[in-house]
Amino acid sequence: MKKISIILSLIVIIALIIVGICIYDNQEVKTIKSEKELTRILNNNEKDQIPLGIRLLTMPFSIMLGNYQPVYNEWQTIDSYTTTKSNDATNEGSTRDYSKTNIQVEGVDEADIIKTDGDYIYSISGNNVIITNAKDPKDTKIETKINGEKNVPTDLLLYKDKLVVISTEVTNTRSGDRYSWYRPQDRNTVVTIYDVKDKQKPKVEKKFKLKEEYNTTRCIDGNLYIFASGYLRKKDNKVDRTYREDNKTKEIELSNIKYLKNKKQNTQTLIAEVDLNNIKDIKLSSYLIDITNSYVSKDNIYLLDEKYSSEKPSLKDLFGFAGVFGYFKNVYNDNSEKTTIYKFNIDKKKGVKYQTSNRVEGTIINQYSLDEKDNNLRIALETDDGSNVTVLDKNLKVRGKTENVAEGENMYASRFMGDKAYLVTYQNTDPLFVIDLQDPDNPEVLGELKIPGYSTYLHPYDENHLIGIGMDTRERVYRDINGRVTSTWTETVGMKMSLFDVTDVENPVEIDHTTIGDRRTVSAILTNPKALLFSKEKELIAIPVNNYNKDFSVRDADEYDEEIDNFTDKKDYVSEGYLVYKVNLDGFKLKGSITHEKKTSNYFYYYNTKLLRGLYIDDNLYTVSESKIKVNDLKTLKEIKSIDVEGEK
Repeated sequence: MKKISIILSLIVIIALIIVGICIYDNQEVKTIKSEKELTRILNNNEKDQIPLGIRLLTMPFSIMLGNYQPVYNEWQTIDSYTTTKSNDATNEGSTRDYSKTNIQVEGVDEADIIKTDGDYIYSISGNNVIITNAKDPKDTKIETKINGEKNVPTDLLLYKDKLVVISTEVTNTRSGDRYSWYRPQDRNTVVTIYDVKDKQKPKVEKKFKLKEEYNTTRCIDGNLYIFASGYLRKKDNKVDRTYREDNKTKEIELSNIKYLKNKKQNTQTLIAEVDLNNIKDIKLSSYLIDITNSYVSKDNIYLLDEKYSSEKPSLKDLFGFAGVFGYFKNVYNDNSEKTTIYKFNIDKKKGVKYQTSNRVEGTIINQYSLDEKDNNLRIALETDDGSNVTVLDKNLKVRGKTENVAEGENMYASRFMGDKAYLVTYQNTDPLFVIDLQDPDNPEVLGELKIPGYSTYLHPYDENHLIGIGMDTRERVYRDINGRVTSTWTETVGMKMSLFDVTDVENPVEIDHTTIGDRRTVSAILTNPKALLFSKEKELIAIPVNNYNKDFSVRDADEYDEEIDNFTDKKDYVSEGYLVYKVNLDGFKLKGSITHEKKTSNYFYYYNTKLLRGLYIDDNLYTVSESKIKVNDLKTLKEIKSIDVEGEK
């Protein structure tokens, strides 16, 4: 009895200690009170983890009992600190019929390498931004070139008479010695806003530089949002909070730097806000989070961080509700990839404001894996057990989730259309899954279609039809000398466009498909939907296509993204063209191709010119590359005008 009494007393003492720690931690409001503490985050010296003794004490219980995955959902503001200030979408006007950037959400404009207002074309060529007068197709001419100097233009955005040029500035983190070229490089985001009322003399109205790498941008009703992300940087042994605005050096105030409670990271995401209708000083906020993707609706911003589940909870998470018994199982056994979703509300007057966050199992493909409808966020996720669509409410709490489909296959494309979602997975064939989301609490997989190949991008044709763009494949079979199958694998045989009829949701049908090129053929559309030109009314679909001098063949689905990058960045291609198709419910019909190939002065052969985008203005098709701009009749494809960009002043 005495021994039992001693053991019980020890248990009570330990429990009181645990409760005390838990209460203390719940009451503690974690804030960064000094520059020194912020610098410790930069150095990753903030040890917010569980002491070894407590780990050993709780390990047996954790192994025996459930699995706890903490959800961080409270931002803390870094205390105000005396800062050193400086010493020193949619365009309106033209009544012509013209194409716009292929965006995801209506009313949320996205930046691209080419924009038009129906009268002028704005495009990137090398370090220059080209403004082209397209009022008269026969007299198309370059009005002016804006030289980016040392900065490389990355994206353009056009709103009324404001042209936003987003550039990348590359600097060495360690310079001044003979080996500086070998040092790691910093990539800064430079944003220049021009007034382009006078096309021949654009006027700089605002310019700022963020000391992080450019991620993405959006424009909603003239409100511009720039996102940049990366590791915190050090200057004079403390965090570098400086940025440049209109040739003045400023600092992000500590009150505008926020971190998630119990989750201090040495990475940050910068959000810069500018009202293009009334340009003043930018609003700049820093959140100590890392992001890999994003989705923006008209009312909310969703920033995503995808990574393996390797973060350790803090003392509060361990000793909070259900924390003790799930901690160690989570740390030692959970190696699955998870996606943390951070939700921000867009307030046009007060600015972007953090709302909440949650972490879900699985990863996404790109921004088209998310969609917001009726205050719910729908997200297509690929997990170790297959792919599913999960519905989250306005507080990012899970409302419903479909069953997992296609276990062992990669998800290659996803698209939301109203109350339906469409997923494409791939291993040897291309299953197209139709998912009903009419009841957010009970989303359901309705139908499936299996065809050769796979789609990497899905585009709505109308509410009952869908266009898929990807690669065509065929299965290879190896047999031994007795004729028995020893192995099978698939290889690409060319690009592919498919037209699907999803009227009968339980039995989707492929109406038509066309194979483009051969195993050497790829296109920017495979990884960047903005390269697509589509008009149902004009029965038009067009894409840039490149043919390489080596086969593009993917034998393993996991190699897809890497293989695309290798070919588009490192391989030499022998031809390129802009393929123009007529498309309707009868299928695809190739009208012809437009090339920008150019003879060199020394040799009688053609070389590639990086054909980038196409657009239409009224009944004329404009194709833009880094070296040429061509105008062709949209119906006949007869050439009307050709401009040598490199030769124009």
